[in-house]
Amino acid sequence: MTVTKRTLDDAEVVVMPGRSFHTLIAPWNSPAEHLSAGMSIYPAGSAPEGHVHPQEEETIYCVAGKGRIRTRDDAFEMEPGTLVHVPANTYHATESDGPGELQLFCVFTPPVRPGSYEKG
Repeated sequence: MTVTKRTLDDAEVVVMPGRSFHTLIAPWNSPAEHLSAGMSIYPAGSAPEGHVHPQEEETIYCVAGKGRIRTRDDAFEMEPGTLVHVPANTYHATESDGPGELQLFCVFTPPVRPGSYEKG
């Protein structure tokens, strides 16, 4: 086993509608086998269309900023220190209130490639 260290400067960045995702650790860039994780950054006022991860659970921890995670039935206010778990196959959307960026640390199990779940 190899211990892996990453910073946002090392991250692979994928730009998606209303946000960027900075992959810190995943099977394609580390020895990790069962998860992918990174920082999702939403500019102030961003509210991209929601999506579903058909097979992946997502655990979301708010590092900075304010906003919310919406599902079809509810809205969960996000501020630093808040964690939300989204089960697999659950619609969810994120809104960033500002004034600064909404920074969310996201863990996916099993791993997922950023943007693979976007409508195309």
